[in-house]
Amino acid sequence: MEKKFRILCFGDSNTFGYIPGRGGRYDRHTRWPGRLQELLGGGYQVREEGLCGRTTVYEDRLEPDRCGLDHIRGAVEKNGPLDLLIIMLGSNDCKAQFGASAAEIAEGLRQVMEKAKESGAGDFRVLLVAPAVMTERIMHSGFGEEFDQRSIEVSKELAGAYEALAKKCGCDFLDGTKVTQVSEIDGLHLDAEGHGRLAEAVCDWVRGRLSEI
Repeated sequence: MEKKFRILCFGDSNTFGYIPGRGGRYDRHTRWPGRLQELLGGGYQVREEGLCGRTTVYEDRLEPDRCGLDHIRGAVEKNGPLDLLIIMLGSNDCKAQFGASAAEIAEGLRQVMEKAKESGAGDFRVLLVAPAVMTERIMHSGFGEEFDQRSIEVSKELAGAYEALAKKCGCDFLDGTKVTQVSEIDGLHLDAEGHGRLAEAVCDWVRGRLSEI
């Protein structure tokens, strides 16, 4: 029987598939984990655990129960055994209320990754994806009160911090800004085209390393 490679995508609203400017959720065929499944085909099982507002380790005063550290182990155990865990978090950590630096956010991501590995869901590989940087447009969206100019600057620094973390921890890294971009509508969320581009980039990464997983 042919092995099916099991992949879990763990993230925030951009994994959930939040529709910029309208709210709600893109269908499975549009949001990037579902599109990834279609691109990879039957030899893979792509599971998704996306939640709007999810952070790495921070507790949001306005949106409780969004801390990724509290949910990663259960998500991995529920969907295991895994061959690959993809984590894309960090945008919500840039909120003004946290005042976190890129280095502090990367440390939170490290904690999430380490807790995932404690789950006992197999010897899986980890791919850290730095979210596409937010733009000035966010200041004029419905999320403008949660983010400030510093948030935008910190989001630009996440890729460098995540790449350094990946090298230190021996896991893999993908810079989302190099393969996709946020919507012009709200400067934070991927539109349908953005989800498609991210799915294609992740698909290329997975296929290029199939023999290594």
